[in-house]
Amino acid sequence: MRVLLTTMDSRGGVEPLAGLAAHLRALGHDARIAAPPDCADRLAEADVPLVPVGPSVRDLVHGAKPPSLADIPRRAAEVTEAWFEQVLPAAVGCDALLASGIIPAVAAGRSIAEKLGIPFVWVNYCPIFVPSPHFPVWPAPGRPFPAGVTDRAEQDALARQGYHEIFGGALNASRTKFGLAPVDDVRGHILTGHTWVAADPVLAPWITPAEVDVVQTGAWILPDERPLPAEVEAFLDAGEAPVFMTFGSQRAPEEFARVAVASARAHGRRVILSRGWSGLAPLVDGDDCLSVGEINQQALFRRVAAAVHHGGAGTTHTAARAGAPQVVVPLMGDQPYFAARVAALGIGAAHEGPVPSVDSLTAALEIALAPGTKARAAEVAPTIRTDGTDVAAKELSACTR
Repeated sequence: MRVLLTTMDSRGGVEPLAGLAAHLRALGHDARIAAPPDCADRLAEADVPLVPVGPSVRDLVHGAKPPSLADIPRRAAEVTEAWFEQVLPAAVGCDALLASGIIPAVAAGRSIAEKLGIPFVWVNYCPIFVPSPHFPVWPAPGRPFPAGVTDRAEQDALARQGYHEIFGGALNASRTKFGLAPVDDVRGHILTGHTWVAADPVLAPWITPAEVDVVQTGAWILPDERPLPAEVEAFLDAGEAPVFMTFGSQRAPEEFARVAVASARAHGRRVILSRGWSGLAPLVDGDDCLSVGEINQQALFRRVAAAVHHGGAGTTHTAARAGAPQVVVPLMGDQPYFAARVAALGIGAAHEGPVPSVDSLTAALEIALAPGTKARAAEVAPTIRTDGTDVAAKELSACTR
């Protein structure tokens, strides 16, 4: 079986695909990833071939000028064109195409699969993005529902209209260029009978009944065997378990590094601060702080007192599986959902709002560092499934027969 996995996303969106691709390759299948070039080194470490496509996501997110809603149509057109021009040739000869990430890339991926006559799978790492009566309707970017519109059917119609108005023009221009008929509903175009949720059923359950047939595979985990750097091992051995803090690929709130260190110190804790794509650094003196770059979080999270992060699906799953109490400081997208789930499960705290102060983060850490939270996190950890890639591999094999 030959499979192309595609995404336009940051590290957190590429890592699960790498986990599935590595598992497929271990089973003897030919699996490759078409994605922006940001994670080339990590994919090389996992021995997963990369088809570089599109611009650097890091440059888009962390450029001198942050992305704006007004710029979405232009960016969407660029992504759509890049996908048709670069992903289509890579998909020739494949038995299936799987897509995740932003709507233009997914919609283009669906069209490419249609062009080649192969099965298509749309995958999400959080259930809230799939239409369901159990979750709010997700509006189109920059198009919140009017205050008086509360009927779900009306909201759904507005969302469909908004998605098509923003993304439909670019998609249909490329579809026409490559001999495909135009579509009149971009969101409906990507909803198929093979929609998957690659998230853990305990941490992020798909609730039935729903209007869409969903396969919940469990999270796709890329095993990380990399040793921790010597300086990290030395820091861990030099005292009590520290608090790990990261905002991953996100733009960190201003002053976060200072707030992070001060709030940990308020509990007498040391800090490991991940620089991430924002380039965070402690900005204070002291041997109780360590700044790190790319690191094996699977190994590190088993040795920290708590993990403070933005609530990305990958980081939340990694911390939960390691039994590390969490503080989630959500910024956008699925992050408020994961913050609420962490709090509901009793494995950590959900910070209120995206900009923590020393007082607010200190208070959230008090919850995460409490003995009861640590015990609950240890109780939940073994319930997090580790067979998600195997489930997905079997589903892929079934849909390509």
